[in-house]
Amino acid sequence: MNASDDIFGTTPVKRNAIRKQSHKISFLFYEAIYGPLAFAKAIYRQVIVLGAMFIWGAVIFSYYGKLPFVNSLLASVSTITTIGLYVPNGGNFVTMNRTEAALLIVMIIVSVGAGASIVQGAVNTVVNGDLAKSEADKKLIMRLKEHVIIFGYTHLGKYVAEKLDDLGFDYVVLTRDPNIYHELLRKNIFAIHEFQTQPMVALKEAGIERARIVVVTHDNDSDNMLVILSARKLRPDIRIISVVHDQSLIETSRDAGADMVIPASVTVGHLLALSAVTKDLVGIVFSEKIGTKEIAQFSIFKKSALIGKGMQEVSKLATLIGVVRDDQVVQNVFDPTFTLMENDTLLVLGDPTKLQELEEEAKAL
Repeated sequence: MNASDDIFGTTPVKRNAIRKQSHKISFLFYEAIYGPLAFAKAIYRQVIVLGAMFIWGAVIFSYYGKLPFVNSLLASVSTITTIGLYVPNGGNFVTMNRTEAALLIVMIIVSVGAGASIVQGAVNTVVNGDLAKSEADKKLIMRLKEHVIIFGYTHLGKYVAEKLDDLGFDYVVLTRDPNIYHELLRKNIFAIHEFQTQPMVALKEAGIERARIVVVTHDNDSDNMLVILSARKLRPDIRIISVVHDQSLIETSRDAGADMVIPASVTVGHLLALSAVTKDLVGIVFSEKIGTKEIAQFSIFKKSALIGKGMQEVSKLATLIGVVRDDQVVQNVFDPTFTLMENDTLLVLGDPTKLQELEEEAKAL
């Protein structure tokens, strides 16, 4: 590869590896920058409470112990941190003013709680790094353009994400499961924790104004509907593809704003049923315009009636997609002089009954 080649001139596998490495480096860079800020945002309330308790104690010691304010502040810090440089009332609790004692009890309890919360926040930040990763994740998502937003990360959502990874496309996953969210962050995958009542907020955080498409794959059809409506309201021009698990909701999903609705259970059931009929089925095309069509592959065996014939014979039964010969896709299949040979493999699109006829012609049974 010469110096003028860029990432788009590399092979898909290498391009994908470069993309993943770039994501990893970006996460590390942004974690280093925004990690301290994320930690400060997580504990600033506790720090404010702890500071207020230092002042609270200083006022108590200044009033009841007649100490100068600086000395009373030192006494307060010493007491709260259990260093013990100052002992109220000389350590004689019997003669201590009851009001002073009550105020000190409140100060100690609140201070211990705030301090423990700060320590816990620090430990969590060091152990799992989720605070820093979450902050880095948000900043990196703000830089994405023409990405895909995936709502739902069960088996369908994972499959979509894996295929987008293979194709080298950026995507952001919206999930309601906090465990999945943290798992995605640890894998350096762009993710947003979507709360059930805030799909619009989550879509905005996922950068819907810059996204190219929204893919809705959640297991719950009503949740999918809510996200479709929210996405359409935020971006009237964006393309939305949705899965439905209840076939009766296909039209409802379209009315909600989905451009394409795929009935998951029907499509899978269709594939399984046809696979039981023919061993050569390799896929299904689901189209709102031409309906559901099957993709099959057939090997041309020695006694096949198709040997020596052109594509016009095949086109009577199905639409030819391609021919594989010697593990290579033949480029000139529509040349009038092209004829089929033994061991060729046909890739065709058609109806089940027609494909069975073609299967018999190819002697694939």
